[in-house]
Amino acid sequence: MANRSKFRTLLDDLRQQIEAMPVGTPVPSERALAAESGVSRMTARRALDELTREGRLVREVGRGSFVARPAVSLPLHLTGFTEDMTSRGIRASSRVLRIAEEPADALSAAHLGLAEGSPVIRLDRVRLADDRPMAIERTTLDASVVPGVAKVDFTVRSLYGELEERYGVLFDAGEQTIRAAIVRPQDAAELGVEEGSAVLEFVRVSGRGGRLIERTVSTYPGDRFELSAQIAPVTAQESGGRSALRARR
Repeated sequence: MANRSKFRTLLDDLRQQIEAMPVGTPVPSERALAAESGVSRMTARRALDELTREGRLVREVGRGSFVARPAVSLPLHLTGFTEDMTSRGIRASSRVLRIAEEPADALSAAHLGLAEGSPVIRLDRVRLADDRPMAIERTTLDASVVPGVAKVDFTVRSLYGELEERYGVLFDAGEQTIRAAIVRPQDAAELGVEEGSAVLEFVRVSGRGGRLIERTVSTYPGDRFELSAQIAPVTAQESGGRSALRARR
């Protein structure tokens, strides 16, 4: 019991210290931690392992442990990047890579339930959180629903906010698929990651009143984000006695 108490005390102390340290700051080795805190090296090693598992530290072979860049927790619900960042007290902005109206190709038309060649809006943005690149979003919109949206400056404006305010579009349904991928070479520089890095891709189709309006593919560096979802019990009649993951609304 005493050993467990020492472990918990050391862990809590280290968490508090790490929160005040800049990203990349080295932390003491297990040998130094043991000497400074009066615990065994095994206890110090357990504490470093736990902090690494939590994503607070990153350990590099032959170099030691360093304060990790904190991950942003992404809840699975139907809101945009701006709303998610603002709710965390983070300033959201964008660098617009492309915005244009063009005919829908076969794939885009199929995704949005349109005839091939129908007008769509393409909006590609680097999403920034406190001026730091956090994601690349590639959005396709049914242009007939949002005439003139290509003239909007999305550097600081929220797409979902503009759709609601200008066009009365408030999405009431959507489907999101999450998949692991390797960053595209052209995206690596925009996101500030190395080529070949792992990323998460969110593919979302959203609509209103049964009509599909938006499809967005969002690319997030895998080391900067984690996913969260509520686990809610369902009845045996609904799922054969199993639990299910439900997106937060």
